Amino acid sequence: MAAKVFESIGKFGLALAVAGGVVNSALYNVDAGHRAVIFDRFRGVQDIVVGEGTHFLIPWVQKPIIFECRSRPRNVPVITGSKDLQNVNITLRILFRPVASQLPRIFTSIGEDYDERVLPSITTEILKSVVARFDAGELITQRELVSRQVSDDLTERAATFGLILDDVSLTHLTFGKEFTEAVEAKQVAQQEAERARFVVEKAEQQKKAAIISAEGDSKAAELIANSLATAGDGLIELRKLEAAEDIAYQLSRSRNITYLPAGQSVLLQLPQ
Repeated sequence: MAAKVFESIGKFGLALAVAGGVVNSALYNVDAGHRAVIFDRFRGVQDIVVGEGTHFLIPWVQKPIIFECRSRPRNVPVITGSKDLQNVNITLRILFRPVASQLPRIFTSIGEDYDERVLPSITTEILKSVVARFDAGELITQRELVSRQVSDDLTERAATFGLILDDVSLTHLTFGKEFTEAVEAKQVAQQEAERARFVVEKAEQQKKAAIISAEGDSKAAELIANSLATAGDGLIELRKLEAAEDIAYQLSRSRNITYLPAGQSVLLQLPQ
């Protein structure tokens, strides 16, 4: 009797385990920010897109393919030529995500690695096309215009593959060694020219100052001559008195000066 009971329990446990395995294989989860496309072995890729949560499928017959629909970054380096045939190294940073409703078409026509297959090729194509419209100097001075043009063209191109570009920006822009050296030489020449112009302007200002000073001295000499002709030697005597007064004032403030009474030639009368 006990053996029959244990046998019944064993069969029930086995059936429960098999049922649990079947149920578990018939469930799948779609995490937040993701979508699922169902591949059916008999009908192919289904047109429906499954949202977030836990869902049922037919084991062995159906298989879920999970896609991330959040924005992801990607850097694409490109070497191309400008309008004036200068080599330009550009790195483009892209934030992209797929259009959720077009995931079945993306999976059917491109595959799960759609970003690897699409983004490098269309980015290179657009960058070469846009950069060729500007010369090297314009790429530096009109960088915002270049970035906007690349963003508009690339967004339109990516939309044909079912991709949304949330942001497109130029993060790196350099030129070839020869062009960089030429720019540096030009900057040095401009600085030397500015320095030479400053020296010339300084000399001109010094010349003008010397002329003004000479004219002032000439005017002062003329005034003094006129004063002497009018007042005679009185002006000279007045200047002598003013100079003597100034000298006496300066000497009176010095500790190394001693005044002696009139007619006395020594400070102390020492015994003989």
